[in-house]
Amino acid sequence: MSSQPETPFDSIENAHEYIRLLLETIAEARTDIAADLEAASEANADRRLEALRVVHYKLEKLEQHLHSSSRTLNDLRSLRRLLFEERAAPAVLKAEKGPEAA
Repeated sequence: MSSQPETPFDSIENAHEYIRLLLETIAEARTDIAADLEAASEANADRRLEALRVVHYKLEKLEQHLHSSSRTLNDLRSLRRLLFEERAAPAVLKAEKGPEAA
């Protein structure tokens, strides 16, 4: 793990950033679809309205999956830090600070 990432997806942090950007894009798309839903509702465009409802549903599902992926990446990052001792364990920090830290 000492080598530098060659692509934007070679590190957990970069993948996490990508997921964050996707979530932002989905939020924007959901806003646009909500406006389209309102317009289709007012225009009595039944087929378009149903199609937009499906799109809205699919965006919600995608957003849920991406939130789950984001949490998984956080877990992986924490486990990597623990396994490769990228941060000191809490017990070590307390021992270094002395008994008054407890």
